[in-house]
Amino acid sequence: MALCCLAFSLFFQALHAHVDFFTSIGQMTDLLYTEKDLVTSLKDYIRAEENKLEQVKQWVEKLDTLTSTATQDPEGFLGHPVNAFKLVKRLNSEWADLENLVLQDTSDGFISNLTVQRQHFPTDEDQNGVAKALLRLQDTYQLSAHDISAGDLPGVVYKSRMTVEDCFELGKIAYSEADYYHTELWMAQALRQLDDGEDSPVDKVTVMDYLSYAIYQQGELERALELTMRMLKLDPTHQRANGNMKFFEFQLEKQRKVEEVEEVEQSSGQKEGTARQLDKRDVQMKRSKDPLPERRRYEQLCRGEGVKMTPRRRSRLFCRYSDNGRKPHLLLAPVKQEDEWDRPHIVRFYDIISDYEIEKVKELAKPRLRRATVHDPITGKLTTAQYRVSKSAWLTGHDHPVISKINQRLEDVTGLNMDTAEELQVANYGVGGQYEPHFDFGRKDEPDAFKELGTGNRIATWLFYMSDVPAGGATVFTDVGAAVWPKKGTAVFWYNLFASGEGDYSTRHAACPVLVGNKWVSNKWIHERGQEFRRPCGLSEME
Repeated sequence: MALCCLAFSLFFQALHAHVDFFTSIGQMTDLLYTEKDLVTSLKDYIRAEENKLEQVKQWVEKLDTLTSTATQDPEGFLGHPVNAFKLVKRLNSEWADLENLVLQDTSDGFISNLTVQRQHFPTDEDQNGVAKALLRLQDTYQLSAHDISAGDLPGVVYKSRMTVEDCFELGKIAYSEADYYHTELWMAQALRQLDDGEDSPVDKVTVMDYLSYAIYQQGELERALELTMRMLKLDPTHQRANGNMKFFEFQLEKQRKVEEVEEVEQSSGQKEGTARQLDKRDVQMKRSKDPLPERRRYEQLCRGEGVKMTPRRRSRLFCRYSDNGRKPHLLLAPVKQEDEWDRPHIVRFYDIISDYEIEKVKELAKPRLRRATVHDPITGKLTTAQYRVSKSAWLTGHDHPVISKINQRLEDVTGLNMDTAEELQVANYGVGGQYEPHFDFGRKDEPDAFKELGTGNRIATWLFYMSDVPAGGATVFTDVGAAVWPKKGTAVFWYNLFASGEGDYSTRHAACPVLVGNKWVSNKWIHERGQEFRRPCGLSEME
């Protein structure tokens, strides 16, 4: 029975060893310490090997001198009885000792450590997740493959370059997803670096093989043919290239006959070249059946290309100190408020959470972080989704007095009842972490969205920013063009429902991909029940 329990325990641990590292920078930091421990273990192994080799080297040097002298006059040398004794002794026992020394395996410690640590290594899913994150950042922030490969990102402290193998691997992952747009970008970058003389185990022919096919799949037969001909100059016997060249030539001839006016808008300059690249991406998005209709607008807002308010409209936004109707907790220390947007009304609060509270919340949340989930509108249940890349944990007032204090502060500041609110959700975003456009409230076509809670719809959202983000990571409202940028120690608040209880569709929002940095947030979703006398129902639908 004990053996069965042990076996089940080991199976259970192995089953849960993978924790989706790419979805949380906070948990990914553990991998750095894992790698550092492995490097230390590897150094110990190298030292042990060097020590062993040093002993062998000393033995060889001693015997080299001895045998050189002895072989000049073998009989005279062995005429000395001590020399004869020592020769027999060496060959009978000392060489056996040397054999044992050479056969001694000093790698046990390192191999054991590696075996233990390997169960916590990232998987293929993590590698694909990180690769897709890089492609997502490239698209969202309109970064060239060259800039990413060179490590030229805004706000970076630790610059890191990509090798030919890195670029090639990224292109291969895109290729495996039939994403020929990104396959072309990254295979072309790998080829550029090879042309510039970078040493790599990846050869030009292999790169061009992928590149020519990706270009062909996007309809550029002439370029595909040019690359194939270049491949054949390097490797005339390449079977696929020879077959492809005949195929491309046939297709080109066929295309010229059908489309006689194809050459009119050729070599139009750099601007049109850029437009063509964007057109290629549109084609790729259609091919992959991108479910997000407002992707272009979402990405523009993430880049800071949002709606610019007129001076007249901006003049209606104010900063103020507020005690929220002389709330006792706020009389001596009113909160700092700033209007971020008018419709919907988005308010930012400054110095609303201390550094100590932030660190305590993160400390409590880290061991509980799990892949963030979303409500499935069909089943009404929670599930993971590719459009939400982060990890989250839930904290209650019973976990620590700091959480109770934060909950009370939110009640004082908003005037809303926190007894029916959801627990404090803490989220840490992963590589390129994002949450694509969504509503926080349940729409009319989702009647069972929060049925299990029994507290009605989500009336309002409170969002703490618990870290600064050097680049990216904005909260954007796609319907109205608003963008709110993370600032540590601040929070934003908005109502998801009108006073009538109808959903405010202008609150559709998203968390932009984190380009550089580590984004920590926590949020509180406040529900309808318990607010009947705190926010009375309006008389009109849109009130």
